[in-house]
Amino acid sequence: MLRLEKVNGKNVRDILKLKVSKEQEKNVAANDISIIEAYTAVNAHGHAFPFGIYNDDTPVGFLMIGYDVDDDWEDAPAVAKGNYNLWRLMIDASYQKNGYGRQAVQLALDFIRTYPCGEAEYCWLSYEPENRIARRLYRSFGFVETGDMDGEEVIAVLKLRKIKEIR
Repeated sequence: MLRLEKVNGKNVRDILKLKVSKEQEKNVAANDISIIEAYTAVNAHGHAFPFGIYNDDTPVGFLMIGYDVDDDWEDAPAVAKGNYNLWRLMIDASYQKNGYGRQAVQLALDFIRTYPCGEAEYCWLSYEPENRIARRLYRSFGFVETGDMDGEEVIAVLKLRKIKEIR
């Protein structure tokens, strides 16, 4: 069964060993860069939640969730303010085509909907415009491209249901 586990001192080396295929390297940052970005975001009064993706006890991927903007993020897109971000998602090349990416997005959204940093209107993400697999996956969850860009990446948003609407 797929699950998320916070990156910690016991599992970080296993997470750092995970790699995408050569062809996919242009679409996602390496896990070491992501973990460094999480650290620097938190040190700049931001929020970052790096997780290993596990199939039972086997690490198969990495994802990271962010919230709001940190003190150092000068060119943040407008949607970043006060909203959650599916910041990174990768499945190791050895474990792709098993449905783990889809399950991991659902686990990420389940975590986001606990509102660990407070309520938000949106979950947003960005991806390379030519990454058709990512576009198809995120659209299947209801993410809609806004026409805005985060650097050279397309931004897509998912409206989150407010806690009051659920009750």
